[in-house]
Amino acid sequence: MNGNTRLSMNKNIRKPYTVPKFIFLNLLGIFMFFIPITIGKSKSIPIDHIVTFIRQIPHFGVIYAGLIIILGAILPFIKKTWNKDGVTTVFSIFKILGILVYFIAVFKLGPARIQTPGMLPFVFNKVVIPVTMLVPVGAVFLAFLINYGLMEFVGVFMQPIMRPVWKTPGRSAVDAVASFVGSYSVGLLITNRVYKEGYYSTKEACIIATGFSTVSATFMVVVANTLGLMGKWNIYFWGTLIITFIVTALTTRLYPLSKKPDKGYNNMKVVPEPKVEKGQVFSTALNEGFKACEMAPSVMEGVKRNFTDGIGLALSIGPTLMSIGFFGLVLAEFTPVFDIIGYIFLPFTKLLGFGAEASLLSKGLAISLAEMFLPASIVSSASAAVKGVVAIVCVSEILFFSASIPCVLSTEIPLTIKDLLIVWAERIILSLLLATPFVYFFLI
Repeated sequence: MNGNTRLSMNKNIRKPYTVPKFIFLNLLGIFMFFIPITIGKSKSIPIDHIVTFIRQIPHFGVIYAGLIIILGAILPFIKKTWNKDGVTTVFSIFKILGILVYFIAVFKLGPARIQTPGMLPFVFNKVVIPVTMLVPVGAVFLAFLINYGLMEFVGVFMQPIMRPVWKTPGRSAVDAVASFVGSYSVGLLITNRVYKEGYYSTKEACIIATGFSTVSATFMVVVANTLGLMGKWNIYFWGTLIITFIVTALTTRLYPLSKKPDKGYNNMKVVPEPKVEKGQVFSTALNEGFKACEMAPSVMEGVKRNFTDGIGLALSIGPTLMSIGFFGLVLAEFTPVFDIIGYIFLPFTKLLGFGAEASLLSKGLAISLAEMFLPASIVSSASAAVKGVVAIVCVSEILFFSASIPCVLSTEIPLTIKDLLIVWAERIILSLLLATPFVYFFLI
């Protein structure tokens, strides 16, 4: 039976609204995330316009962010999960400190130096408020990208290249898309579950967790806005996606990922991946997409579920963004910590021709270890080339202590802090080497 016959048979038993539902809902998701439109004098993607409109409501941002920070900080103590392990305990303390930093920001307390525009006001107004708003809003429309078959459709086409390029099965394309259009937390949840069910080997799970679980498109909007790149959003987005995945292909062949075992979770045998017959890729992709669309929840249920997840994620990251973001800037401004770490990257920034800004760029790259948004504050007044490179690298480096690293450590995937630090440094260097020519050719 050929692919066309099988597709035709499936159509006969398919619900009549499946095809228009598949097309319309996925196109709506693509439109909301990837089609810039002009409203007034601002050109941006639709979800960014929605958040901009919401932020114009007087005092809403300050009150909303405050509620997110306070509730997010006390929830681990209410749920009694704050001390389940050492990493969680440390981050629970930072969440409580986030409340303190929030009140310092709102009531302009403390030394004048921390209230300068590039310090605490930047973290609160340019990072915490827009991020905690964008995550739930983005999650609502994310339902149209991840629930109705687009990921499954794309995943089938990715099968022939995932194994040779990234050493992962075709199904891992779903993780990659979930992370890039959703969030690293969604991607990591998928990875951990699939790994424990025996569909990924340990090596594959480690590659996916450190190579695909990057920040989402909604987070990238904040970076692009901060560094003045929304006018070239599509070039920035697709360039960053390509560079991120090229870097992942390279790090899979480097220590420590290359040395991870090929055995499954608890040494179980890894379930082999089903093969797509030659000449039936498109029909199989459509079948998988339609099948997922039919099995998906209703639009209202999907939106509700994603919005709830988005609020949950905002509650989780809001307090740590507030505290670690602020303390990271304090360390960057008043101590040599990140200058010292930045020396790792200084030879590369000098060789790439950044001249007098080489040290600034190195420091910006180093501070991404604390929080991926912080480099934007360090280079916000730098040249267009430096801002473009930082905008790409702070996404493609993937690993940072305010969110993604603790998320990885909370899974069953066997990655140590040492592993994560080595992979972080590798990703920074490789991303820098790839991002620099891309920026000069396409972004400036």
